[in-house]
Amino acid sequence: MSTDLGTIFKAYDIRGVVPDQLNESVAARVGAAFVDLVRAEERADQVGLVVGHDMRPSSPLLADAFAKGAAAAGANVTMIGLASTDELYFASGSLDAPGAMFTASHNPAQYNGIKLCRAGAAPVGQESGLRQIAESVDAATKLPSAPASPVAAQGEIDHVDMLQKYAQHLRSLVDLSEIRPLKVVADAGNGMAGLTTPAVFDGLPIELVEMYFELDGTFPNHEANPIEPENLKDLQAAVVRESADIGLAFDGDADRCFVVDEQGGLVSPSVLTALIAARELKREPGGTIIHNLITSATVPEVVTELGGTPVRTRVGHSYIKQVMAETGAIFGGEHSGHFYFRDFWRADSGMLAAMHTLAELGASSSPLSALLDAYNRYAASGEVNSTVRDQARAIDRIRESWSARPNVETDELDGLTVWGDAWWFNVRASNTEPLLRLNVEAGTSAQMQSLRDEVLAQIRQERP
Repeated sequence: MSTDLGTIFKAYDIRGVVPDQLNESVAARVGAAFVDLVRAEERADQVGLVVGHDMRPSSPLLADAFAKGAAAAGANVTMIGLASTDELYFASGSLDAPGAMFTASHNPAQYNGIKLCRAGAAPVGQESGLRQIAESVDAATKLPSAPASPVAAQGEIDHVDMLQKYAQHLRSLVDLSEIRPLKVVADAGNGMAGLTTPAVFDGLPIELVEMYFELDGTFPNHEANPIEPENLKDLQAAVVRESADIGLAFDGDADRCFVVDEQGGLVSPSVLTALIAARELKREPGGTIIHNLITSATVPEVVTELGGTPVRTRVGHSYIKQVMAETGAIFGGEHSGHFYFRDFWRADSGMLAAMHTLAELGASSSPLSALLDAYNRYAASGEVNSTVRDQARAIDRIRESWSARPNVETDELDGLTVWGDAWWFNVRASNTEPLLRLNVEAGTSAQMQSLRDEVLAQIRQERP
């Protein structure tokens, strides 16, 4: 595979700088290769695809090139135009068609990407088709003309607006019509939530204060990446200034949502996972809830206390979706602000997570900070990254040091996790960079900081 293609085909999607790494020619070839993959898997002559795109300047051209490549390979393509990623998942699920979403999510403006899914929003990653697509695109680049398998006839391209159907579907999953009136500040980060939020909240007892709702893929106000605290400062200030009940922050393609309470305090995605899990278990007692291994220990504790079954997975949406399918789980959450719902084709939706939070808040007379107190049980470090020359050697050194200590347990589901009495930490290597990622949680802030500093010192014995 060429160096450029190897760079842009990631673990879960395709992502690169436009036009140097990702351009219309590459998009067209990916479209044709995706059709070939789907046709082979379904053993069907006729293939249908659905395609959406975000607000980046390059997205419409890339989506159009992909559609033309797919149509040349014999697929009928439904273009839904501007959309959030979870709206594309809705289209894939409701139309029972494979899909492609053109977005680079929270990446800077010069990037773009393609998220692919099978019919019913089932994920496509390196281990489930993306590698084959990369190999097909690589082979096609060596041909003198655009790639396309021999087909009886060229497919057709049509255009459908799915926004209102998407909004109606979400409102059917979470009823907000009877909540007490809420004042909500939403920061769309100039991303796709600027389009979807007004449609979803229309007619509900919500006073919406809009921040950065203008669709602008150059991100003039701040990066559309709410996992970075710096990008939430405007929202925190606005919530306090407006005396709002809650603040919502979405990333560029609106598949992630972060929350700010009425005091301007940041709410951990693990806390939201516990809150939504509790709601889902009320609806379906005894259900299974998925959480990744660096989500707070609060989550499995709450799930167990409420009679549910917690299941721990590796980090990454393809793993969570796979385990959800295997276990029939009703809900899954990640530390990164991704929330997955069985009734939404096991796909992630930042908007659905926001709606669950609003429903719980709107049914209570308490402010959000008080409502969440029960789910704030531990002190967490957040993810701390270190550049390390030999990642495997560093992890081996930490394993040897900690496994010899009394009353300590370890496992290697994803990197190395070490447990003690009311504390744990995980060290795992980045898939794409020479980084080790450390997450620590403990019963007190002082204990967490001490543990974090000790493990960081061990990690950083070998720096470049």
